[in-house]
Amino acid sequence: MKKIIFTIMMCLPMMTYAQNVWERPDADNKAEQEKKEKPVKNVKDEGPNPDAPYLAGAVTEKDGSVQWTLDLDIPGRDAQSIYDTMLKFLNELTKEENQLEGSTVALVNKKDHIIVATIREWLVFKDNFLSLDRTKFFYTLMANCQDGHLTVDMNRVSFRYKEKNDKETVFKAEEWISDKYALNKSKTKLYRGSAKFRRKSIDRKEFLFNAIKNLFK
Repeated sequence: MKKIIFTIMMCLPMMTYAQNVWERPDADNKAEQEKKEKPVKNVKDEGPNPDAPYLAGAVTEKDGSVQWTLDLDIPGRDAQSIYDTMLKFLNELTKEENQLEGSTVALVNKKDHIIVATIREWLVFKDNFLSLDRTKFFYTLMANCQDGHLTVDMNRVSFRYKEKNDKETVFKAEEWISDKYALNKSKTKLYRGSAKFRRKSIDRKEFLFNAIKNLFK
């Protein structure tokens, strides 16, 4: 009896050791397979923000008023030549199909080669067989022509928007499309009400400035 007990006691360490190190040969493969089969949570790719060109800094200001400025170097052209080109451009602009009454070249300074045009035009948000959504868009363009250089300021911007009840509301750019009033606190989104005004105003400014640049290429 003593021999049997002694034999069992001698085997206990070996059994404990065996329990610690022995395992099924396919255990690692099974764990690896389960890891592979575990579904991976999809991360939504939102892509680039389509409103990025209209966020902070897209509407510039000077002395508290909304103003966009084009500074253009035009080597080889004198002030009179640049003045003549801009006067023709602005006169033609005021006669385009989208222009309203009162859109005109208002003032000229032939001596200092300065032109001021007051523009009254339609800015269209949506136009289809179901609806027409647009606003009257008022602004001033001032061209200052010098030898080899042109400066164009677009300022005094405002909107006359007719609601569905036919009531016309006047919005000043400073209180409607400026960064302060058109963007959320983090400057990452446009407020819904003024978003279309800000987008279309920036698009129109870009169109006009690019058209002017093309005049002198």
